[in-house]
Amino acid sequence: MNGLYIVIFSALVLLICYRYYGAFMAAKVLALDSTRTTPAILHNDGHDYVPTNKLVTFGHHFAAIAGAGPLVGPVLAAQFGYLPGLIWILIGACLGGAVHDMVILFASVRHDGLSISEIAEKEIGKTTGLVAAVAVIFILIITMAGMAIAVSNALFNSPWGAFTVGMTIPVALFIGVYMRFLRPGRIAEASVLGVVLVIACVVVGPWVQTSALAPFFTLTRTELDIILPLYGFIAAALPVWLLLAPRDYLSTYMKIGVIGLLAIGIVIVHPAIQMPAITQFIHGGGPVVPGPVWPFVCITIACGAISGFHSIIATGTTPKMITNEKEILPIGFGAMLAEAFISVMALIAATCLLPSDYFAINSSAEAFSKLGMHVHELPALSAMVGENVAGRPGGAVSLAVGMAHIFATIPGLNHLMSFLYHFAIMFEALFILTIIDAGTRVGRYLLQELGGHIYKPLGNVNWKPGVIITSALMSFTWGYLVYGGSISSIWPLFGLSNQLLASMTLAIGTTIIFRMGKGRYALTTLLPLLFMFVTAFTAGLYNIFVFYLPKGEYLLAVCSVVMIVLIVFVIVNSIRTWVRILSESKRSVVSSE
Repeated sequence: MNGLYIVIFSALVLLICYRYYGAFMAAKVLALDSTRTTPAILHNDGHDYVPTNKLVTFGHHFAAIAGAGPLVGPVLAAQFGYLPGLIWILIGACLGGAVHDMVILFASVRHDGLSISEIAEKEIGKTTGLVAAVAVIFILIITMAGMAIAVSNALFNSPWGAFTVGMTIPVALFIGVYMRFLRPGRIAEASVLGVVLVIACVVVGPWVQTSALAPFFTLTRTELDIILPLYGFIAAALPVWLLLAPRDYLSTYMKIGVIGLLAIGIVIVHPAIQMPAITQFIHGGGPVVPGPVWPFVCITIACGAISGFHSIIATGTTPKMITNEKEILPIGFGAMLAEAFISVMALIAATCLLPSDYFAINSSAEAFSKLGMHVHELPALSAMVGENVAGRPGGAVSLAVGMAHIFATIPGLNHLMSFLYHFAIMFEALFILTIIDAGTRVGRYLLQELGGHIYKPLGNVNWKPGVIITSALMSFTWGYLVYGGSISSIWPLFGLSNQLLASMTLAIGTTIIFRMGKGRYALTTLLPLLFMFVTAFTAGLYNIFVFYLPKGEYLLAVCSVVMIVLIVFVIVNSIRTWVRILSESKRSVVSSE
């Protein structure tokens, strides 16, 4: 199979979906209204509610939702072969993920930018809202831990990578001040300046790696496990315009640019897909993903097809920035399809590696030795990138190697393999850190909402002590899980929690559609809800009884059980609300006759 064919086919499917299904959702199902005042304009406070240019809002939203999932997930799922992942990415994103994101973003905009738990409280009931809030906070903590571990595995003992990624933070702070005070309204100018500075950080990387600064940026896994939660705390506590929005905005340019270049590289190189369509691990027992292809291809790919985490962003920062309801289509529906295309690119980059090299990177030395495989190009690839890339599980490194390999195959670029590898690592880390800062910030909102029921000032998102306390608590909690954790233990739990949250979000979205009197369109959310809940519930049973309990990982098993119970509670109460709405509607029709 040629990677070029997959790129062309995937792009056509996603474009057709946006043009027709997205337009249908916008006009018929949700009836977006450009004349309605949005929460950003109505509650403009200069801190959280900030009317923002739609390009910047799209950049923030896309960067925040497109974390490690569309990169790491497809790479890990490549264990099953390229075909299962490709099918799920395209079908899941078009019929599930894009609808999921658009409907819940619409719901939050119509509810003054409220969180998903507050929407559940208003639409379903107070108890349901409380349970939803607990579930979301619980899931956020696990999500942040899973994302951070992927960064740690990619950046430890890599001074070039650590310097490049670290310098994007002061660059973002500078651009935030630049756009707000120095040159307000000069978005294009600030964008060019920011992108140039970020690329400069990559270019300076080789000098840092060989200079006296190298030890300062040569970080251990433990050090990174401490630094990342500190970054999450700072990003959550600072005003959105100072760090989060400009950093995500600049990251989006880098992400879209790199993916575009990767697509061009695939067109030029025509890379052959080395991984078979289906491997022997579809029934389970693989060294990367232990479970069978279903439900674990859906759980592993997560954000690349449908992601409950997106609902947290879509009811957190993004609805407080939108200036026109019409923006919900490109930002909610469009950003998800763009993320799906990134997932396809990641899948191609990973499956262009020889299977033995792929498994050598994504498995421990002990697990790889049991496969009876022998590496082929890996020693040469390690020498070319200047680092030993074997035994770095988590997907990030194998993706960077695959991307660099494709770029280096282009005539004239073969001597830039090391630069291209570290550029790809920076590119991936930008994805992941943007989900960490946005996710931690939304977790802060939720903790303040819950805390407000106990101590009223905490519920005020502008109360500085509350902002600091909740930001620190959120960062410390997920940081504790990261400290000493592993991708093999956290990622399956992240995938389960992510898709359970997607099920809950679709249930709330279905409730919104019924309340709008659009019950005839309810299948747009009901069908993906049914599939995702069955998938997530099945994966949960696997996690509990096949993976966690036999290994004595009781805490992870308990976490899985708690999440399932919480989500089932919300879905059951949602169904009761649907029945009540339909009954009231029927009585209303009868009485009018």
